[in-house]
Amino acid sequence: MPADAFSRMDSSGSTAESSSSEAKDIPSSVEAALLRARTESEGSDKSGPTRFVLPGTSSSPPKILTLEEVQDAVKNIENMTLAHEIAINSDFKLQPYEPPENSLERIIKDTMHRAYWDILKEQLAREPPCYDMAIQLLADIKDAFKSILSKNNERALARINEILDETVIRQQAEQGVLDFGTYAKFVIHIMALSCAPVRDEQIAKLKEISDVIELFRGILEALSVMKLDMANCLLDAARNDVIANSVEYEKQKFKQFLELYKDGFPETEKWLKRNKVPETGSADQEQAAASNDQQRRSKDTIFNAYLELIDWNSENEFPEMLEMDRDRVIGLQGRASRLCSCASTLAITSAAIPLIAQSTDARKSLAKELVILVQNCNNTKDLDDAIENIWLHVRSVVVNRLKDLNQPELNESVESSLKAQILQVAKKESPVRALIWKRLLAYIQLVLRTNSHIPVPPGFQEFADEVESLATAFKRISYYNYAVYGEYFHEILNKL
Repeated sequence: MPADAFSRMDSSGSTAESSSSEAKDIPSSVEAALLRARTESEGSDKSGPTRFVLPGTSSSPPKILTLEEVQDAVKNIENMTLAHEIAINSDFKLQPYEPPENSLERIIKDTMHRAYWDILKEQLAREPPCYDMAIQLLADIKDAFKSILSKNNERALARINEILDETVIRQQAEQGVLDFGTYAKFVIHIMALSCAPVRDEQIAKLKEISDVIELFRGILEALSVMKLDMANCLLDAARNDVIANSVEYEKQKFKQFLELYKDGFPETEKWLKRNKVPETGSADQEQAAASNDQQRRSKDTIFNAYLELIDWNSENEFPEMLEMDRDRVIGLQGRASRLCSCASTLAITSAAIPLIAQSTDARKSLAKELVILVQNCNNTKDLDDAIENIWLHVRSVVVNRLKDLNQPELNESVESSLKAQILQVAKKESPVRALIWKRLLAYIQLVLRTNSHIPVPPGFQEFADEVESLATAFKRISYYNYAVYGEYFHEILNKL
């Protein structure tokens, strides 16, 4: 749904942002993994709650919203976006946040961290040493294990609480017998037992650090990534629950959003209208049959519209209802274009050079090489820049193939024709590219409308895995989007 819809809100007072992942509709295990900071409003009006005006349109009057209503609406959008990402993106992982280089936030963070460790070093260097910060540091480390170890590790947590008992540590400090190194070895031992295998090397390196300050700095850094590992582990465990409930969750949040935002979604309406299937029923058709025909035509229209996303005209505005999947769809557009370019080039080469067409291994090898050559081509300009190198590589492959089989050299007229056709692949005017593209779209359309296995179209046999992966990924996005917004799409089409 359109995450930018609230950019149209206006106010003369203070503004506030709210970011929360409380998401009560998401399973509790995800809540534990998705901790985010809440920013409270800096503005305050003692006479009553701050209010905002949602501008009206010709079809709906302006609406007065309280700050809490705005925050709830924004939170709904954020939570819905998060649930959508988890359900659609199987590779979704939480990532550590780092402020941008040279940003004010980064400068403040680095300064504060340096100051912390400098003060700790200065306190430990005193005569006698001051252990106030050191004791608090051990207490923070003890608390960190509560986030890293699951509740099933009660014995381990009890042992950690016993060893890192703040009262005992303070008594040792007062008596001058506190041994920071011993506590560090214990902490590292527990970390080695509880960390993911990928962290083994990082934990092992801690044992080689002799400086106390650097050692505990390294311990805190390792604990930080271990917390992230645990959060992602919880996320993976809850992923199936999220997927099972995310469609209803998004539908519910979208309905809540519509209660506040009634301006409609014009680009979605234009997108559907462009792909509307014309009526075919007769005027005297029975009401039940006409209703079924209308439902079928509406669904055909919606899936024709989905197919248009692959064959997208950049002059059109992207439909709001697919805003959360915009980057994914653009990525699939690029993949489709690259596959079409590779298949067109291979088809032209095979038609011109029989020795390539007759060898399965030669075609497969050239297909793999073409995929590598176009991997950075994300648009027509990129392909136009790369097409000369593609031609030179194809020529080299052909020349070497002829040489290996002791065949005559490449005929000058054949070479000239082959070059012209391959260079034309970068242009939409290429008849070969147009044919291959038409076949690819027809294949994706069939995949969208059936659950049966569809064989890859002619010209794509050497790219079968890539074509099937593309179609499956696009089908997953389309079906999920239809499950969430299908009812709304049908309402739009009924109005049209």
